[in-house]
Amino acid sequence: MRTLAYGAWPSPIDAALAAAHDGHPEYVDFVGVEVWWTEPRPAEGGRRTLVRRHTDGREESLLPAPWNVRSRVIEYGGHPWAALPGEDGPLVVFVNFADQRLYRCEPGGEPRPLTPVSPVGGGLRWAEPLLRPERGEVWCVLEEFTGDGPTDVRRVLAAVPLDGSAAQDRGAVRELTDDRHRFVTGPKLSPDGRRAAWLAWDHPRMPWDGTELVLADIGPDGTLRGARTVAGGPGEAIAQADWTHDNRLLHASDRTGWWNLYLDGEPLCPREEEFADALWKLGSRWFTPLASGLVAVVHGRGATALGVLDPETSEVVDAAGPWTEFAPTLAAHGERVVAVGASPRSAYEVVELDTRTGHARVIGAEHDDAVDPAYYPEPQIRTFTGPDGRDIHAHIYPPHHPGCVAPGDELPPYVVWAHGGPTGRAPLVLDLEIAYFTSRGIGVAEVDYGGSTGYGRAYRDRLREQWGVVDVEDCAAVALALADEGTADRDRLAVRGGSAGGWTAAASLTTTDVYACGTIKYPILDLSGWGTGETHDFESQYVESLIGPLAEVPARYAERSPATHADRLRVPFLLLQGLDDVICPPVQCERFLARLEGRKVPHAYLAFEGEGHGFRRAETMVRALEAELSLYAQVFRLNPLGVPTLELTK
Repeated sequence: MRTLAYGAWPSPIDAALAAAHDGHPEYVDFVGVEVWWTEPRPAEGGRRTLVRRHTDGREESLLPAPWNVRSRVIEYGGHPWAALPGEDGPLVVFVNFADQRLYRCEPGGEPRPLTPVSPVGGGLRWAEPLLRPERGEVWCVLEEFTGDGPTDVRRVLAAVPLDGSAAQDRGAVRELTDDRHRFVTGPKLSPDGRRAAWLAWDHPRMPWDGTELVLADIGPDGTLRGARTVAGGPGEAIAQADWTHDNRLLHASDRTGWWNLYLDGEPLCPREEEFADALWKLGSRWFTPLASGLVAVVHGRGATALGVLDPETSEVVDAAGPWTEFAPTLAAHGERVVAVGASPRSAYEVVELDTRTGHARVIGAEHDDAVDPAYYPEPQIRTFTGPDGRDIHAHIYPPHHPGCVAPGDELPPYVVWAHGGPTGRAPLVLDLEIAYFTSRGIGVAEVDYGGSTGYGRAYRDRLREQWGVVDVEDCAAVALALADEGTADRDRLAVRGGSAGGWTAAASLTTTDVYACGTIKYPILDLSGWGTGETHDFESQYVESLIGPLAEVPARYAERSPATHADRLRVPFLLLQGLDDVICPPVQCERFLARLEGRKVPHAYLAFEGEGHGFRRAETMVRALEAELSLYAQVFRLNPLGVPTLELTK
């Protein structure tokens, strides 16, 4: 065992390795008896491909580069593909990211467009395709821009001909609903084909604030008739709906303060835990009904488990296995269930559960230890006490190395990670970005500050009109508690975050003296701009609940914005931004830096062409991660091996 200072421990986990393992399988589903999903390719420009698992276990990437199976509906996207088996091979429909057109593809053939390109604004976008070959159509969510502004947009359910007749003709697309609601999810059809259900909501609500469950009859001519709201409302968030095998309507609602399941309006398993989560992407699935009448569920409080719910007894039996987190994607075929699960020792992989035997196994994207697992971080699940005695949930990752220890009188540096959203949560999974730091002797604290999901609506509502206050206080409380108990060095604390976490990081640096430096990634920095047209439609009125109505509290928007307080910033920082980001646009960073000009604060600004909100290209992730480590090395006086020096300017 070697004795080396924190930050100087040699690690086999470099930035390239962390980048290569970024992202995970999504949108898993059955095509006949086969299991398919989308999967990231960081080394191929950050695209996502469609993976087919044959019955013999062989995995095949169906679409070569540059095809990118990813939707931009509401910018965060949604389920981008559908497929059905056929005698000559499967029929596949998918959304291509570059042009957002819907394409049809069959074995041995080139993809053919089904939808046209619109020159207006952001064009036409599609999500949650549902194949209806008996009608010669695919039903989808259509997002259509009506002007050049980010909020000049309408959303409806639409039917696209499978014969390609709409590829050049917008008029050939049949609209199934009007646009009375600002947002809709894809339709779920009852097994008897007589009814369709979907979710809808309107500004200023976000889908975790209040949604409506809409039900309509399907006419013989394929029209939707008599649409009516059967559950939900302004103060009740319904996250998902689906049909049981016997045509009963199942949905997840937080009417009790927790997302629980309801069958035809009656509670199935009342518990103070979550059976759903925030609906950031259309087509997210936390439950799926089985042919037997049972229901596969992803549930938990904080971390999640995959289980099977018996509606008759309200009993949930969890699948045995190492997984501590399951992504919001489930599918079922007969008594088989597929999910995407991970743990602190394994990245996300495709898991199959046989509900008859209770046996679960990995069938796709299997985790492969790229380095000795002895270098993986060892998380501690902890609850801290914050202001007013409130609980703050966090995952603490101390420095960890199989062959190194620090001198006995040295305390480690720590970086507090603020997750995005802010209506989000830090999953308890193996993340090689965390391991990149912990294996070198830098601790990481992931904080589920007030406003995070996974702990009930009351915990989420702590952030209502308190964004920039509660999140900042909770992160600081965890950082200072670690220092007070002797876990972390009080003089070597940093904060980092992306998106809404970038806001929290920037607000922390401009309103507290807790941190010696920070990393701010694709952030929100100026509410006066972000709340008045500088972001996309989905989140354009999000700040109404996070800060308060602009018309009523305009001063609060300036008071809370990090850009307003740029003159208070005294410590070094790194600012990372994608130049194609339409959610948190580069102008926010440019405005922030302009207000810092002449103040002689050491900093670096790295802006990346071709990157949007969240980095996907391997080369970008490598540059960003190495720059972040170099910042901490310079500020904390560390000596990491083989890391390029980040030039800090004043």
